[in-house]
Order: sequence, then structure tokens, then C-alpha cells
Amino acid sequence: MENKSRNGESLALSRSQALFEEAQQLIPGGVNSPVRAFRGVGGNPVFIDHAIGPYIYDVDGNRYLDYVQSWGPMILGHGHPAVLEAVTRASLRGFSFGAPTEAESTLARLVIESVPSIEMVRFVNSGTEATMSALRLARAFTGRSKIIKFSGCYHGHADLLLVQAGSGVATMGLPDSPGVPSEATSNTLLASYNDSTAVEELFRTYPDDIAAIIVEPAAANMGLVLPLPGFLEQLRSICTEYGALLIFDEVMTGFRVALGGMQERTGIQADLTCLGKIIGGGLPVGAYGGRREIMQLVAPLGPMYQAGTLSGNPMAMAAGIATLEELRKPGRYVELERKGQLLSDGIERVLHEIGDTIQFVRIGAIFCLFFTAKQVIDYNSAKTSDTQCFARFFWSMLERGMYLPPSQFEGCFISLALKDEMIDETVEAVKLALRKSLEYHHG
Repeated sequence: MENKSRNGESLALSRSQALFEEAQQLIPGGVNSPVRAFRGVGGNPVFIDHAIGPYIYDVDGNRYLDYVQSWGPMILGHGHPAVLEAVTRASLRGFSFGAPTEAESTLARLVIESVPSIEMVRFVNSGTEATMSALRLARAFTGRSKIIKFSGCYHGHADLLLVQAGSGVATMGLPDSPGVPSEATSNTLLASYNDSTAVEELFRTYPDDIAAIIVEPAAANMGLVLPLPGFLEQLRSICTEYGALLIFDEVMTGFRVALGGMQERTGIQADLTCLGKIIGGGLPVGAYGGRREIMQLVAPLGPMYQAGTLSGNPMAMAAGIATLEELRKPGRYVELERKGQLLSDGIERVLHEIGDTIQFVRIGAIFCLFFTAKQVIDYNSAKTSDTQCFARFFWSMLERGMYLPPSQFEGCFISLALKDEMIDETVEAVKLALRKSLEYHHG
């Protein structure tokens, strides 16, 4: 199926356009999450009808290779038979009970066996719930109030975390968010990503007040920014020295860069880990877990309260179990890395021809193109990207049947459903789209 003709500024899809116009009368901005509105690239969003394997199909019948993958969960591809079967079986037994099920323990065991630092885990409904709960738990465990986060790292939309939060906030040009009272963020301390010296200074200033550092071990909400050598190791050392907890937000990297996430790749163990996306196989889910002595503070075992009507939903548990069981099969991550390297090699060849005006970053099954000549190591350097050039690139890729995140400040995702010829097709599309975008820029 070939994509219909369209111009480079907006996607003139009659049904998508009509649906968006209707949605804007019913839903703020016409979307239920800001980045979906395409504000970062201009034009109107594509409305999706269905997906299978590596492809998504819009309501006007156009087919795209999907590098968004529902923002990360669909690592097996869409509609994987094992996941479909598991969810179907679970649905026939009931959608939700608000009571314990065996599936919760089964998925918990798979998570604990996979992530080195997790001894107990609590399931919630989203990444935001996971990070919010983990920070409450860190404060309960340490008896301290302050936390450290990094500029450009997004940990969900809880009030205390909406400070230089990257991702959709950066795309929409919002410095923070109205509606967040100053007292909600008064105990949130900021440092630049990859700047452990700044973190040490904060601990010297507040040696007995900092409960935790929360960090994306590979920051995937300001594009994709990798930790510099020694950065995560230094965070671990500082937390140990001052009695604070180290929280790894692996909602994006968990089960995507390795079975055990960034903790497996780096050998660094966090005190608490936040997970989501892949562990629900595409259904709403989140989780936080860590050392037994910390997790035992969570109600009803301990006094730190956290609850949720749909937490541990049986259909989400079934999808998560099926997904993790597939990922635990021999060779899955070797194959993901091979696909990632094939894509990397192709795009790097293209960039070598173009020059040094664009940066390519990848780790495991996540990658990003930054439209800047500056090496991106933190939020400030990420913001040097030419977002208008990225927007032209985005639309040019969409014309060629490639669905990328509609923001310079989001990562792209590789799935096991991608075949080698599809990766070759992607590299060719990148070459043509970059040439078109840069010619327009220089012209």
C-alpha cells in the first residue's frame, strides 16, 4: 500500500483532518497527551486506525513503518501472537477484579529475576504513578524531604517533578506548568545531566536533607542523551556516602536496552527502580521496586500509603507476562542489538556524507537524531537543536512512509518486528529526507 501524495508542511488527510477538528471540540487540544498534537513539527496529527507487526495504518489507508511504537512498549511489534493470545484468554476471565490474582505474582517474579536490584515490586497504572510513589517511599525511608532531579529529564507529570521536565514541556516551550504551586517544588533541587560536580555541591549544601536522586540512566525525554563515563557511578557513590537513595527511572530503558535495563548494561544497582511501558505489553502499567527493606515500608506491610483501583489489572499483567517471556528467550537482545547496529551503520554513513551538522545517538533499541553540530550531553546542548529543520525532516520521512516521534526531544524505538530490508528502506528514507531538509535550510 502506497502513501497518498501530500505536501511537506501538513498532511492533507481528509479523514484525519475531520477527526482532529472534531476532537478539538471535545478534548483539550484534540489529544490526550500533548506531544500527539504535532505542535513540535507543525501541521495536524495522523489518526491511527490499526497496527500489525512493524506497521501502523492511518484512517486514510496510509501505511507507515512505526518508530514510535506507542512511545516504547511495542518492542515485539504490534499484535504479537503470544501477547494477543494472552490478553484474549485473560479478557474471557474478566477485565478487572480489584482483588489479587496469580498473574500479579507471575509478572512480579519475572521482573525480579530480570532486574538485578529489585527484590520486591509494586504495580501501578503509569510511569507517573511509579516515580511519584518511589519518591514518596524514598522520603519515608530516609526521613528527608529534598530530592534531586536533572534538567530535561521527565519523570511524569506529578507536581514536584514538573521542573525543567524536557519532552513535551520542551516541545511546547513551557518553562514549567501553571497550576503547580511553588511550595510543591520547593524541595526539588536541579542539576544538569552528566554534571556530578553540581550534584556533589548540592549534597554539601544540604547534607542531611536530600532523600534521593532520581535520574533517567539514559535520558530519553530530551531526545536521547547518554551518560558520560563515570557519571552514574559517581551518583551511586554520592548517594551511598550521604545515605540518600538512588532511583533509576527506567520506564523508557527498562527491558529495552537490555533484559535488566541500564542496570544490567552498567553494573550499577539502584536502590529503587521505576518501570513501565514494556512490562505492560502496550496496556497501561507502571511499577516501582527495589531492596526488600525499603519496599517493606509500603502499605499494607508498612506505613507509606499508595493504592490504585486498577493496579495489577489482569489484562495488563497478561500482556506483560507474555511480552517478558518472549524477551527472555535466547538471542532476543542479540537480535535487537544487531538490528540497532545495522540501522546505526546505515545512518552514520549518510551523516558522513552530509557533514557534522547532525548528531546520531543510539543505545540498544532506542535512537535519536539531533539537528545540531554540538555534542549533546545535557538539556542545554539538546536545546541547540534546529527544531525547524527537524520538523521538515519529520514531514519528509512521513511522506516516505516512516512514522517518527513528532518532536526533536523524543527518542525513536526499534522493534523485533523490523526486518533487515525495512531497516535498509529506513536508511534510504533518512538520506533523502535529510537532503531535502538541509537543502531547504541552506536555500
